[in-house]
Amino acid sequence: MEKFALLARVEAKPGMEAVVAEFLKAALPLAEAEPATIRWYGLKINENTFGIFDTFETEDGRSAHLQGQIAAALMANAAELLAKDPVIEFVDLLAVK
Repeated sequence: MEKFALLARVEAKPGMEAVVAEFLKAALPLAEAEPATIRWYGLKINENTFGIFDTFETEDGRSAHLQGQIAAALMANAAELLAKDPVIEFVDLLAVK
């Protein structure tokens, strides 16, 4: 059962909203290749705010994800795409269906 999660919020620079949305869509295969990532969601919160929510069974899985290709690609493109630094929250899951 998933016990751990990450919630990341990113704010696109003006005019970069579609690029950020496509970045998240393109990241799905990378998430699918991570065996410790149980669930991965790319989401749009409003016109310029997007998010990633992902779940893990272990703390090691969560840590591995933070060292993975998605995080590296996001940080490598952050200056071009994002209005400010991503907000990444470590979440403990209390109930999962």
